[in-house]
Amino acid sequence: MKLFAPSYYQKFKCIADRCQNSCCIGWEIDVDEGTYGRYAKSEAPYAKNILRSIEAGEEGTKHFRLASGERCPHLDARGLCRIISQMGEAYLCEICREHPRFYHDTKSGKEVGLGMACEEACRLILTEDYRTFVPIGECEGEPYRGAFDATKERAALYAILSDRALLYPERLRAISEAYGVSLAIHADEEWRAILQSLEYLNPPNKDRFARFSSAFTHLQRAEGALERALAYFVFRHASAAESLDEFRARLGFCLFCERLLASLVSEAPEEDVAALARVLSEELEYSEENTVALIEEFYFSLP
Repeated sequence: MKLFAPSYYQKFKCIADRCQNSCCIGWEIDVDEGTYGRYAKSEAPYAKNILRSIEAGEEGTKHFRLASGERCPHLDARGLCRIISQMGEAYLCEICREHPRFYHDTKSGKEVGLGMACEEACRLILTEDYRTFVPIGECEGEPYRGAFDATKERAALYAILSDRALLYPERLRAISEAYGVSLAIHADEEWRAILQSLEYLNPPNKDRFARFSSAFTHLQRAEGALERALAYFVFRHASAAESLDEFRARLGFCLFCERLLASLVSEAPEEDVAALARVLSEELEYSEENTVALIEEFYFSLP
């Protein structure tokens, strides 16, 4: 079946040692069985180093044993991957080959996107057109066969979001009214308590996020980035919804992420919007528990 992607997707390339927030630091990197088998069978000298660096977790899942500073043991002093330099990209484990990509099935095929926790992906997401999806090849599998077509709802939502006849706050209200989803299900202090209850990779972000406020200032410079961020959240989290109610609940999560980003920008107007968006993505999107918890706040509040 066909594989589709946003038009900016093929501009993406890992910036490696120029990245200020390496995905090779601070994350436990799982090693899939297929790649582990290639390491075990390889006669390349560096393969022995790789095998020595792998350990099994409590559930038997293999992963690289992190080095000092929570660095991947195969990250060199320049921030480059020794597995690539010594053995080639074909020997990367699946998670390293795919990051920051994500996939979901649609009625027309499969879609692939880039996750905003990657700083280079975030730069593209917040600067490029989000409305155009293009075929980039073929992939295995079958298109989604359910009755509900989330991509049609997404297209209708994007039409509102990109309507320059309306001011940006008016577009947000129009989307909220069209789908009957609102952050008003909770007062600010209740949202702050919910944010306090989530898990965090970087503990200081817990307090930072929990200062959430819907009283925004200094947002004019960021409206274009906020619009694109919302479009991205909808693409990633609502495009695979299997019912209108699921789409609405996921949209609630997306609207909340956009308003939390707006709050972070308002609190720190001197900070780069993309840097704030990347942190938000890393803390909320890349924790399944956090994502599910916030989506459920909206799902169980649907009228």
